[in-house]
Amino acid sequence: MRNTTLCYLENDRAEYLMLHRIKKKNDVNQDKWVGIGGKFEDGESPEECVLREAEEETGLTLTDYRYCGLVTFVSDRWETEYMHLFHATGWTGTIREDCDEGVLEWIGKEELAALPQWAGDRIFLRLMAEGGPFFSLKLRYEGERLAYAALNGVPLEVEA
Repeated sequence: MRNTTLCYLENDRAEYLMLHRIKKKNDVNQDKWVGIGGKFEDGESPEECVLREAEEETGLTLTDYRYCGLVTFVSDRWETEYMHLFHATGWTGTIREDCDEGVLEWIGKEELAALPQWAGDRIFLRLMAEGGPFFSLKLRYEGERLAYAALNGVPLEVEA
C-alpha cells in the first residue's frame, strides 16, 4: 500500500493546471490528464508531500490550498493506494517548462470533461469543486474500468 498526494491548482479563469502524462515509460497514467502530485517520502505529512511535489513538478510554491479528501484506490492490477486530494487557489513562482512526467497545461473545467481521465477522477473532481466537507472516497478498478465507488462508506452508482 502506498500514500500519494494529488493537487488541482485552479486559476481565476476557472482553469485547472493539468499534467498530460506522456513522458514516462510504463506509466499507469499514460496519456491521461491528471493533477499534480506524487508519492510520500518517509516521514512526510500529506501537506509536506503536496508542497514538495507541487514545487518539483511545476516550480510553484503553494500559498493557499485546502485538503479535500482521502481517495482509496483498490485495483486488480496495482497495489492499494491512499491518495490525499488537495485544491489550491494561491501560489508564487513561475511554471517550469520542463516537467519530466508530461506536459503542464491550463485546461478549462468544461473542456476537461472531454479529455482522457480515469472515471473515478471525474467523481472526486466534482466533489472537490462542490467545496463540501472533507470526504472519503473508495474506488475499485478492474483493469481500467471503475467497478465500484463509495462516498463516506455509501455506495455510488457507477457507469457500466
